[in-house]
Amino acid sequence: MTTNLNVAVFGAYGHTGRFVVAELLERGYAPVLIGRDPAKLSALSSVLPGLESRQASADDPTSLDRALAGAAAVINCAGPFAATTAPVVEAALRAGIPYVDVAAEIEANVDTFEHFAEGAREAGTVVVPAMAFFGGLGDLLVTAAAGDWTAADEVHVAYGLSSWHPTAGTLAAGTVSDGRRGGRGVRFAQGRLQYHDDARPTLEWPFPEPLGPQQVIGEFTMADVVTVPSHLAVPEVTTYMTAVAAADLAAPDATAPAAVDDRGRSAQTFVVDVVVRAGGAERRLTASGQDIYAISAPLAVEAVDRVLTGRARATGVVSAGAAFDAVDFLRALAPHLTVRQPLDAA
Repeated sequence: MTTNLNVAVFGAYGHTGRFVVAELLERGYAPVLIGRDPAKLSALSSVLPGLESRQASADDPTSLDRALAGAAAVINCAGPFAATTAPVVEAALRAGIPYVDVAAEIEANVDTFEHFAEGAREAGTVVVPAMAFFGGLGDLLVTAAAGDWTAADEVHVAYGLSSWHPTAGTLAAGTVSDGRRGGRGVRFAQGRLQYHDDARPTLEWPFPEPLGPQQVIGEFTMADVVTVPSHLAVPEVTTYMTAVAAADLAAPDATAPAAVDDRGRSAQTFVVDVVVRAGGAERRLTASGQDIYAISAPLAVEAVDRVLTGRARATGVVSAGAAFDAVDFLRALAPHLTVRQPLDAA
């Protein structure tokens, strides 16, 4: 267990970064504010006096080394993660500290598993990609629902978002991902990622009440297709998005989320409904909450806290479901998240 409470937050002045900083402060940690823009760092420091800020850029390894000096862990909140993940992971490995990010970019997460597994194991540290609403939460719910199953025939993760007002970072990350895919779609089928030009299907998903059945876009593929198969033997992972939220995201005049409470959360609500099937049996777990960006903060900070207090189950590059006790982790999120089915039954 560490007595060092300094946790570096790369991209601290971004939308999700601010939620992460606030969550760290609430839990007694000392966030170290890191970013490439000195003016934005200064503006954040002015409203959070007493916190140390350090300028660093993903394309300057020396600055990253200085920024992480003396930190117990680093949380990367700066996208597009295709550009920031590798440099910050490398800096974390040089510093010998755990790394957590909130990346929803599928290819960036794949790169993390492929390129850093050996280095993280050799360093005896933990690298947890996609420890956020997309990727992390779905993986925890799937793992908790699966229970004693180590394999499954198929996994479905349905996202019931009331709306989706994207941040500038989300839009930028989407542009990068689309470019890496050459405009193609992506799915996880037959045990691997597949890139294709097929149209996404529209169907109805039976969300539990009070949300009820909703029109969703099928194969609206999110980071769960990387995190879940990294530790659960499953050939098919499909994710879905409510059509209204998908339309919000794609709108040419999409607006950023607006705060409606003293925590800075937007009015957006969400339901995540997971179904795991194996051998004709089905297990299901559903969680709900408010603001997909805000919920990423307790997810990432809880992960860091568990690593620093010796409650991680593995070293190397691991997803949330492999790194932590999924049921216990979800219970710890009770102030932020409502799980429909009693976790003892999951």
